[in-house]
Amino acid sequence: MPPDTTGLEIAVLVGLQAAGKSTFYEQHLAGSHLLVSKDLFPRSARNKQQRQMRLVEAGLSAGRSVAVDNTNPSPEEWGPLVAAGRSHGAAVTAYWFPPDLLASLWRNAAREGRQRVPDVGVRATHKRLRRPSPSDGFDTVVEVRFDGRGGFEVRPS
Repeated sequence: MPPDTTGLEIAVLVGLQAAGKSTFYEQHLAGSHLLVSKDLFPRSARNKQQRQMRLVEAGLSAGRSVAVDNTNPSPEEWGPLVAAGRSHGAAVTAYWFPPDLLASLWRNAAREGRQRVPDVGVRATHKRLRRPSPSDGFDTVVEVRFDGRGGFEVRPS
C-alpha cells in the first residue's frame, strides 16, 4: 500500500450497535472528519449503501477526511470504504470496538425512539461481526474501549 500523501483519512468504525461508536466520533473525530452514517438517512431512504458511498466519495474528493459511523461488521461492508480511501490516496483506519454483547444490549435498552435497535438486530450484527486487520486493506487498526471515566482508551490493535 502506498503511503498516505494527501493528509486524508477514512475512519471506518467497526462494532456492535451501542458500542460507543457515535460517542467516540463526537469526542475524537468530529473536529477533523466529515460524518457519514446511514443512521442519519431517513428510514424510507432507498439505496442507503449507494447514498453512503456518494457522500464518502464527495467528502474525499473535496479534500475532507471522512468517518463512517455504522456497524461495518464484515468485509462486505468495509471493502468498498477501503477501496474509496485507496482511490483518493487516503489513509484507511479501522477503529475496532471489541464486542461486549451484554453491555451493548444493556446500553441499547436505555435508548429511546429511533435510536433503539431491536435486540434481534444487535444479536444478528454480533453473529456477523469480524475483527478487521491490515490484511483487509487497512493501513492501521486501532482498538477502542471505554475507559470507565466517560471517555475511551485507543491503542494499536
